[in-house]
Amino acid sequence: MSTEQNQDLSPGTVIAYAGIKPAPWRNGGGVTRQIASGKLGVSGFPDSVSGDEWDWRLSIADVESEGPFSAFVGMTRILTVIEGEGLAITIDGAGQVLERYRPLRFDGGSATSATLPFGPIRDFNLMTRTGTVTGHVSIEELSPEHPLQLAGGRLGVLLQGQATVLAGGNQAQVLERYDTIMGGNESTPSISGRGFVAVVSLEPAEA
Repeated sequence: MSTEQNQDLSPGTVIAYAGIKPAPWRNGGGVTRQIASGKLGVSGFPDSVSGDEWDWRLSIADVESEGPFSAFVGMTRILTVIEGEGLAITIDGAGQVLERYRPLRFDGGSATSATLPFGPIRDFNLMTRTGTVTGHVSIEELSPEHPLQLAGGRLGVLLQGQATVLAGGNQAQVLERYDTIMGGNESTPSISGRGFVAVVSLEPAEA
């Protein structure tokens, strides 16, 4: 799936999940919604690009049937189950059960397949171009006493709960489930509320 035009990835921007169109898989096993994709600019912050010339990509997929994963040679993947009880995944012959909110990093070119022992799931995916961008995913719990600050090179995705985001002195904006917030240094967005947020960190890969 490709983006037809550049997205606004400036600090404090909220990407509404409700506005993202689902794209069916070729094998009919589910659908994917691409949240954002791009490269890293000279500042190390995410920059949007059109088409498929991206070095990082965020998406959410609904997995409804078992089978092999598509191969993404030259990419590193981090997969996190965000709905459902878990996913049984086999990577290059080694199997494990991936529980909800437990990010798993693996080579996108590996022979990978999955089964659904507990029923359909929804997963959150970060893909980065190996050797160009290094990505990390952590699941953070929100509390009213400790707002979550999103510095530059970070993005936040509300996975569960109720939250608002405040950026640059603007009025607080209510977040819906799976909305994504772009981080920034000069006007660092602050997420307040209760629930869980997937925090994505992107940085240039070490030479």
